[in-house]
Amino acid sequence: MRKNPVSQRGRGAQSADVPQRFGLAQRETDGDWRDLSETVDGPTPKLRTTVTEETPKSILSFNQSPDIGFDRSINAYRGCEHGCIYCFARPTHAFHDLSPGLDFETKLFAKPQAADLLRKTLARPKYRPRPIAMGTNTDPYQPIESRYRITRQVLEVCLETRHPVTITTKSDRVLHDLDLLEELARYNLVAVSVSVTSLDPELSGKLEPRAASPAKRLKALENLVKHGVPAHCAIAPVIPAVTDAFMEEIVTRVAEAGVQNCGWIPLRLPHEVAPLFREWLEVHYPERAGKVMSIVRSIRNGRDNDPDFFTRLKPKGVWADLFRARFRIACRRAGIENPAIELDTVAFRPPQTGRQLQLL
Repeated sequence: MRKNPVSQRGRGAQSADVPQRFGLAQRETDGDWRDLSETVDGPTPKLRTTVTEETPKSILSFNQSPDIGFDRSINAYRGCEHGCIYCFARPTHAFHDLSPGLDFETKLFAKPQAADLLRKTLARPKYRPRPIAMGTNTDPYQPIESRYRITRQVLEVCLETRHPVTITTKSDRVLHDLDLLEELARYNLVAVSVSVTSLDPELSGKLEPRAASPAKRLKALENLVKHGVPAHCAIAPVIPAVTDAFMEEIVTRVAEAGVQNCGWIPLRLPHEVAPLFREWLEVHYPERAGKVMSIVRSIRNGRDNDPDFFTRLKPKGVWADLFRARFRIACRRAGIENPAIELDTVAFRPPQTGRQLQLL
Protein backbone atom coordinates (compact mmCIF):
# COMPACT_ATOMS: atom_id res chain seq x y z
CA MET A 1 0.00 0.00 0.00
CA ARG A 2 1.40 3.40 -0.90
CA LYS A 3 2.44 5.64 1.97
CA ASN A 4 0.99 8.79 0.38
CA PRO A 5 -1.89 7.70 -1.84
CA VAL A 6 -3.18 10.13 -4.46
CA SER A 7 -6.86 10.31 -5.31
CA GLN A 8 -7.61 8.45 -8.54
CA ARG A 9 -10.25 10.37 -10.46
CA GLY A 10 -13.25 8.25 -11.44
CA ARG A 11 -12.15 5.22 -9.43
CA GLY A 12 -12.98 3.96 -5.98
CA ALA A 13 -9.75 2.18 -5.05
CA GLN A 14 -6.75 4.45 -4.66
CA SER A 15 -4.14 1.86 -5.69
CA ALA A 16 -3.52 -1.67 -6.93
CA ASP A 17 -0.98 -2.38 -4.19
CA VAL A 18 -2.97 -4.60 -1.86
CA PRO A 19 -1.37 -7.42 0.15
CA GLN A 20 -2.37 -10.83 -1.17
CA ARG A 21 -3.69 -13.73 0.94
CA PHE A 22 -2.46 -16.56 -1.23
CA GLY A 23 1.31 -16.29 -1.05
CA LEU A 24 1.46 -14.65 -4.46
CA ALA A 25 3.97 -11.95 -5.27
CA GLN A 26 2.57 -8.49 -4.64
CA ARG A 27 1.37 -7.03 -7.92
CA GLU A 28 3.76 -4.45 -9.34
CA THR A 29 2.58 -1.51 -11.38
CA ASP A 30 3.45 -1.39 -15.05
CA GLY A 31 2.33 0.36 -18.21
CA ASP A 32 -0.61 2.62 -17.43
CA TRP A 33 -0.19 1.75 -13.75
CA ARG A 34 3.36 3.13 -13.65
CA ASP A 35 2.27 6.34 -15.34
CA LEU A 36 -0.49 6.67 -12.77
CA SER A 37 1.61 5.95 -9.71
CA GLU A 38 4.36 8.35 -10.77
CA THR A 39 1.92 11.20 -11.27
CA VAL A 40 1.80 13.07 -7.97
CA ASP A 41 0.83 16.54 -9.19
CA GLY A 42 -2.39 17.37 -10.99
CA PRO A 43 -5.01 14.99 -12.39
CA THR A 44 -3.90 11.46 -13.12
CA PRO A 45 -4.49 9.81 -16.50
CA LYS A 46 -7.61 7.69 -16.76
CA LEU A 47 -7.23 3.95 -16.51
CA ARG A 48 -8.51 1.88 -19.39
CA THR A 49 -11.22 -0.68 -18.66
CA THR A 50 -10.74 -4.05 -20.34
CA VAL A 51 -13.22 -6.91 -20.64
CA THR A 52 -12.23 -10.56 -21.04
CA GLU A 53 -14.88 -13.01 -22.20
CA GLU A 54 -15.11 -16.26 -20.24
CA THR A 55 -16.54 -19.64 -21.25
CA PRO A 56 -17.50 -21.34 -17.98
CA LYS A 57 -19.06 -24.80 -17.93
CA SER A 58 -21.85 -23.72 -15.59
CA ILE A 59 -23.48 -20.44 -14.61
CA LEU A 60 -25.68 -21.22 -11.61
CA SER A 61 -23.81 -21.13 -8.29
CA PHE A 62 -25.28 -22.83 -5.22
CA ASN A 63 -24.49 -22.01 -1.60
CA GLN A 64 -25.37 -23.41 1.80
CA SER A 65 -24.83 -20.25 3.84
CA PRO A 66 -27.27 -20.37 6.76
CA ASP A 67 -27.69 -16.60 7.13
CA ILE A 68 -28.64 -15.42 3.64
CA GLY A 69 -32.02 -15.72 2.00
CA PHE A 70 -31.09 -17.44 -1.27
CA ASP A 71 -29.38 -20.68 -2.17
CA ARG A 72 -28.48 -20.01 -5.82
CA SER A 73 -27.19 -17.09 -7.81
CA ILE A 74 -25.90 -15.94 -11.20
CA ASN A 75 -23.04 -13.53 -11.65
CA ALA A 76 -22.82 -12.59 -15.30
CA TYR A 77 -19.70 -10.49 -14.68
CA ARG A 78 -16.58 -10.66 -12.52
CA GLY A 79 -15.19 -7.37 -11.35
CA CYS A 80 -17.33 -4.25 -11.37
CA GLU A 81 -16.71 -0.90 -12.99
CA HIS A 82 -18.91 0.89 -10.47
CA GLY A 83 -15.80 0.94 -8.27
CA CYS A 84 -17.56 0.97 -4.89
CA ILE A 85 -14.70 1.09 -2.42
CA TYR A 86 -16.57 -0.99 0.18
CA CYS A 87 -17.56 -3.82 -2.20
CA PHE A 88 -17.22 -7.17 -0.42
CA ALA A 89 -16.71 -8.88 -3.81
CA ARG A 90 -13.31 -7.24 -4.34
CA PRO A 91 -11.34 -10.10 -2.73
CA THR A 92 -12.56 -12.51 -5.44
CA HIS A 93 -10.10 -10.93 -7.87
CA ALA A 94 -7.23 -12.07 -5.66
CA PHE A 95 -8.01 -15.69 -6.58
CA HIS A 96 -6.86 -14.84 -10.11
CA ASP A 97 -3.68 -12.99 -9.10
CA LEU A 98 -5.39 -9.67 -9.79
CA SER A 99 -5.59 -6.73 -7.45
CA PRO A 100 -8.81 -6.36 -5.44
CA GLY A 101 -8.05 -2.65 -5.80
CA LEU A 102 -7.87 -1.02 -9.21
CA ASP A 103 -7.81 -4.33 -11.12
CA PHE A 104 -11.24 -5.21 -9.71
CA GLU A 105 -12.81 -2.16 -11.33
CA THR A 106 -10.75 -2.02 -14.54
CA LYS A 107 -10.07 -5.65 -15.49
CA LEU A 108 -13.53 -7.11 -15.96
CA PHE A 109 -14.78 -10.52 -17.09
CA ALA A 110 -18.04 -11.28 -18.91
CA LYS A 111 -19.87 -14.56 -19.48
CA PRO A 112 -21.75 -14.21 -22.79
CA GLN A 113 -23.01 -17.81 -22.72
CA ALA A 114 -24.80 -17.36 -19.39
CA ALA A 115 -28.34 -17.66 -20.78
CA ASP A 116 -27.57 -20.84 -22.73
CA LEU A 117 -25.89 -22.39 -19.71
CA LEU A 118 -28.85 -21.49 -17.53
CA ARG A 119 -31.28 -23.04 -19.99
CA LYS A 120 -29.33 -26.31 -19.91
CA THR A 121 -29.33 -26.32 -16.11
CA LEU A 122 -33.06 -25.67 -15.87
CA ALA A 123 -33.73 -28.51 -18.33
CA ARG A 124 -32.21 -31.14 -16.04
CA PRO A 125 -34.84 -33.63 -14.83
CA LYS A 126 -33.88 -33.26 -11.16
CA TYR A 127 -33.79 -29.46 -11.13
CA ARG A 128 -36.12 -27.86 -8.57
CA PRO A 129 -36.80 -24.10 -8.78
CA ARG A 130 -36.09 -21.53 -6.12
CA PRO A 131 -35.43 -17.80 -6.72
CA ILE A 132 -32.19 -17.06 -8.56
CA ALA A 133 -30.36 -14.08 -7.06
CA MET A 134 -28.58 -11.70 -9.43
CA GLY A 135 -26.30 -8.94 -8.18
CA THR A 136 -25.18 -10.71 -5.03
CA ASN A 137 -21.51 -10.43 -5.99
CA THR A 138 -21.08 -7.89 -8.77
CA ASP A 139 -23.69 -5.59 -10.28
CA PRO A 140 -25.67 -7.13 -13.18
CA TYR A 141 -26.32 -3.63 -14.54
CA GLN A 142 -22.81 -2.23 -14.45
CA PRO A 143 -21.86 -0.19 -17.58
CA ILE A 144 -20.75 -3.14 -19.74
CA GLU A 145 -24.27 -4.62 -19.52
CA SER A 146 -25.30 -2.00 -22.09
CA ARG A 147 -23.03 -3.78 -24.58
CA TYR A 148 -23.31 -7.43 -23.56
CA ARG A 149 -26.97 -7.58 -22.42
CA ILE A 150 -26.24 -10.79 -20.51
CA THR A 151 -28.58 -9.88 -17.68
CA ARG A 152 -31.41 -9.26 -20.14
CA GLN A 153 -30.82 -12.63 -21.78
CA VAL A 154 -30.98 -14.37 -18.40
CA LEU A 155 -34.25 -12.57 -17.61
CA GLU A 156 -35.64 -13.76 -20.94
CA VAL A 157 -34.90 -17.35 -19.94
CA CYS A 158 -36.57 -16.78 -16.56
CA LEU A 159 -39.68 -15.44 -18.28
CA GLU A 160 -39.71 -18.30 -20.77
CA THR A 161 -39.51 -20.89 -18.00
CA ARG A 162 -41.55 -18.98 -15.40
CA HIS A 163 -38.57 -19.09 -13.04
CA PRO A 164 -38.40 -16.63 -10.10
CA VAL A 165 -35.49 -14.20 -9.97
CA THR A 166 -34.31 -11.37 -7.70
CA ILE A 167 -32.08 -8.47 -8.71
CA THR A 168 -29.84 -6.21 -6.65
CA THR A 169 -28.30 -3.19 -8.35
CA LYS A 170 -26.99 0.35 -7.93
CA SER A 171 -27.88 1.31 -11.50
CA ASP A 172 -30.91 2.84 -13.17
CA ARG A 173 -29.98 0.71 -16.19
CA VAL A 174 -32.38 -1.78 -14.65
CA LEU A 175 -35.10 0.29 -16.33
CA HIS A 176 -33.74 -0.77 -19.73
CA ASP A 177 -35.37 -4.14 -19.01
CA LEU A 178 -38.61 -2.72 -17.66
CA ASP A 179 -40.61 -4.56 -20.32
CA LEU A 180 -39.32 -7.92 -19.08
CA LEU A 181 -39.60 -6.95 -15.44
CA GLU A 182 -43.26 -5.93 -15.89
CA GLU A 183 -44.04 -9.26 -17.51
CA LEU A 184 -42.18 -11.21 -14.81
CA ALA A 185 -43.98 -9.22 -12.13
CA ARG A 186 -47.31 -10.11 -13.71
CA TYR A 187 -46.54 -13.74 -12.89
CA ASN A 188 -45.06 -12.90 -9.47
CA LEU A 189 -41.59 -13.95 -10.59
CA VAL A 190 -39.37 -10.95 -9.80
CA ALA A 191 -38.32 -8.52 -7.08
CA VAL A 192 -35.78 -5.73 -7.54
CA SER A 193 -33.62 -4.18 -4.83
CA VAL A 194 -31.90 -0.87 -5.52
CA SER A 195 -29.10 0.12 -3.17
CA VAL A 196 -29.05 3.75 -2.04
CA THR A 197 -26.04 4.61 0.09
CA SER A 198 -26.31 8.38 0.44
CA LEU A 199 -28.20 11.33 -1.02
CA ASP A 200 -25.09 13.44 -1.63
CA PRO A 201 -23.88 13.12 -5.25
CA GLU A 202 -20.42 14.43 -4.34
CA LEU A 203 -19.98 11.82 -1.62
CA SER A 204 -21.36 9.08 -3.87
CA GLY A 205 -18.91 10.17 -6.56
CA LYS A 206 -16.06 9.35 -4.19
CA LEU A 207 -17.59 6.26 -2.62
CA GLU A 208 -19.04 4.56 -5.71
CA PRO A 209 -17.67 6.66 -8.59
CA ARG A 210 -19.23 4.93 -11.60
CA ALA A 211 -22.57 3.93 -10.14
CA ALA A 212 -25.75 5.88 -10.88
CA SER A 213 -26.31 9.05 -8.87
CA PRO A 214 -28.58 8.85 -5.82
CA ALA A 215 -31.28 10.81 -7.67
CA LYS A 216 -31.28 8.31 -10.55
CA ARG A 217 -31.57 5.37 -8.17
CA LEU A 218 -34.53 6.94 -6.39
CA LYS A 219 -36.16 7.59 -9.76
CA ALA A 220 -35.55 3.98 -10.76
CA LEU A 221 -37.34 2.81 -7.61
CA GLU A 222 -40.25 5.12 -8.35
CA ASN A 223 -40.53 3.82 -11.93
CA LEU A 224 -40.40 0.20 -10.82
CA VAL A 225 -43.26 0.79 -8.38
CA LYS A 226 -45.32 2.62 -11.02
CA HIS A 227 -45.00 -0.36 -13.35
CA GLY A 228 -46.00 -2.91 -10.74
CA VAL A 229 -42.54 -4.37 -10.11
CA PRO A 230 -41.95 -5.30 -6.44
CA ALA A 231 -39.21 -2.91 -5.32
CA HIS A 232 -36.96 -2.85 -2.27
CA CYS A 233 -34.54 -0.17 -1.15
CA ALA A 234 -31.33 -1.38 0.46
CA ILE A 235 -29.54 1.29 2.49
CA ALA A 236 -26.30 -0.55 2.00
CA PRO A 237 -23.82 -0.29 3.37
CA VAL A 238 -24.33 2.05 6.28
CA ILE A 239 -20.89 3.54 6.95
CA PRO A 240 -20.56 5.09 10.41
CA ALA A 241 -19.74 8.81 10.38
CA VAL A 242 -19.79 8.83 6.56
CA THR A 243 -23.22 7.80 5.27
CA ASP A 244 -25.34 6.99 8.35
CA ALA A 245 -26.61 10.59 8.51
CA PHE A 246 -28.69 9.91 5.38
CA MET A 247 -30.60 6.94 6.79
CA GLU A 248 -33.78 8.74 7.83
CA GLU A 249 -34.05 10.88 4.70
CA ILE A 250 -33.50 7.87 2.41
CA VAL A 251 -36.35 6.05 4.14
CA THR A 252 -38.59 9.12 3.72
CA ARG A 253 -37.71 9.58 0.05
CA VAL A 254 -38.29 5.96 -0.95
CA ALA A 255 -41.60 5.92 0.92
CA GLU A 256 -42.66 8.99 -1.07
CA ALA A 257 -41.75 7.02 -4.21
CA GLY A 258 -44.19 4.29 -3.17
CA VAL A 259 -41.63 1.75 -1.97
CA GLN A 260 -42.94 -0.42 0.85
CA ASN A 261 -39.83 -2.52 1.49
CA CYS A 262 -36.61 -1.15 2.91
CA GLY A 263 -33.64 -2.50 4.84
CA TRP A 264 -30.14 -1.58 5.93
CA ILE A 265 -26.85 -3.47 5.95
CA PRO A 266 -23.81 -2.43 8.01
CA LEU A 267 -20.40 -1.94 6.43
CA ARG A 268 -18.39 -5.15 6.00
CA LEU A 269 -14.63 -5.14 5.40
CA PRO A 270 -13.56 -8.70 4.51
CA HIS A 271 -9.95 -9.54 3.61
CA GLU A 272 -8.41 -6.95 1.24
CA VAL A 273 -11.38 -4.59 1.50
CA ALA A 274 -10.22 -3.39 4.93
CA PRO A 275 -6.86 -1.90 3.81
CA LEU A 276 -8.46 -0.50 0.65
CA PHE A 277 -11.15 1.23 2.70
CA ARG A 278 -8.61 2.57 5.18
CA GLU A 279 -6.61 4.02 2.29
CA TRP A 280 -9.78 5.58 0.85
CA LEU A 281 -10.50 7.22 4.19
CA GLU A 282 -6.97 8.66 4.40
CA VAL A 283 -7.39 10.19 0.94
CA HIS A 284 -10.91 11.58 1.23
CA TYR A 285 -11.65 11.95 4.97
CA PRO A 286 -8.37 11.91 6.89
CA GLU A 287 -9.81 14.04 9.70
CA ARG A 288 -12.39 11.40 10.58
CA ALA A 289 -10.64 8.19 9.54
CA GLY A 290 -9.85 7.25 13.13
CA LYS A 291 -13.42 7.83 14.29
CA VAL A 292 -14.91 5.79 11.43
CA MET A 293 -12.70 2.78 12.06
CA SER A 294 -13.20 3.03 15.82
CA ILE A 295 -16.97 2.73 15.38
CA VAL A 296 -16.55 -0.08 12.83
CA ARG A 297 -14.45 -2.06 15.28
CA SER A 298 -16.90 -1.37 18.10
CA ILE A 299 -19.73 -3.09 16.21
CA ARG A 300 -17.46 -5.95 15.07
CA ASN A 301 -16.17 -7.16 18.43
CA GLY A 302 -12.96 -5.15 18.16
CA ARG A 303 -12.12 -6.31 14.63
CA ASP A 304 -12.27 -4.63 11.23
CA ASN A 305 -14.55 -7.41 10.08
CA ASP A 306 -16.66 -10.21 11.51
CA PRO A 307 -16.70 -13.17 9.06
CA ASP A 308 -18.85 -15.47 11.20
CA PHE A 309 -22.24 -16.73 10.10
CA PHE A 310 -25.25 -15.04 11.74
CA THR A 311 -23.20 -12.25 13.36
CA ARG A 312 -21.57 -10.84 10.19
CA LEU A 313 -24.85 -9.18 9.18
CA LYS A 314 -25.91 -8.38 12.74
CA PRO A 315 -23.44 -6.00 14.38
CA LYS A 316 -23.40 -5.59 18.13
CA GLY A 317 -22.84 -2.75 20.55
CA VAL A 318 -24.17 0.70 21.31
CA TRP A 319 -23.66 2.07 17.81
CA ALA A 320 -25.36 -0.91 16.19
CA ASP A 321 -28.33 -0.58 18.53
CA LEU A 322 -28.55 3.11 17.68
CA PHE A 323 -28.63 2.42 13.93
CA ARG A 324 -31.35 -0.19 14.41
CA ALA A 325 -33.47 2.15 16.50
CA ARG A 326 -33.07 5.01 14.03
CA PHE A 327 -34.05 2.79 11.11
CA ARG A 328 -37.06 1.33 12.91
CA ILE A 329 -38.36 4.78 13.88
CA ALA A 330 -37.78 6.14 10.36
CA CYS A 331 -39.79 3.29 8.82
CA ARG A 332 -42.62 3.78 11.28
CA ARG A 333 -42.82 7.50 10.57
CA ALA A 334 -42.69 6.93 6.80
CA GLY A 335 -45.33 4.21 6.89
CA ILE A 336 -43.05 1.48 5.55
CA GLU A 337 -44.28 -1.85 6.88
CA ASN A 338 -41.87 -4.17 5.02
CA PRO A 339 -44.33 -6.89 3.97
CA ALA A 340 -42.73 -10.18 2.92
CA ILE A 341 -42.21 -10.71 -0.82
CA GLU A 342 -42.85 -14.32 -1.81
CA LEU A 343 -42.18 -15.26 -5.44
CA ASP A 344 -43.91 -18.07 -7.31
CA THR A 345 -41.91 -21.31 -7.59
CA VAL A 346 -44.84 -23.48 -8.72
CA ALA A 347 -45.35 -22.13 -12.25
CA PHE A 348 -41.90 -23.24 -13.40
CA ARG A 349 -41.79 -25.13 -16.69
CA PRO A 350 -38.51 -26.65 -17.92
CA PRO A 351 -37.18 -25.17 -21.15
CA GLN A 352 -37.44 -27.12 -24.36
CA THR A 353 -34.06 -28.26 -25.61
CA GLY A 354 -33.28 -29.61 -29.02
CA ARG A 355 -34.82 -28.88 -32.42
CA GLN A 356 -37.11 -31.94 -32.36
CA LEU A 357 -38.85 -31.01 -29.09
CA GLN A 358 -39.60 -27.52 -30.38
CA LEU A 359 -41.55 -29.03 -33.30
CA LEU A 360 -43.86 -31.08 -31.06
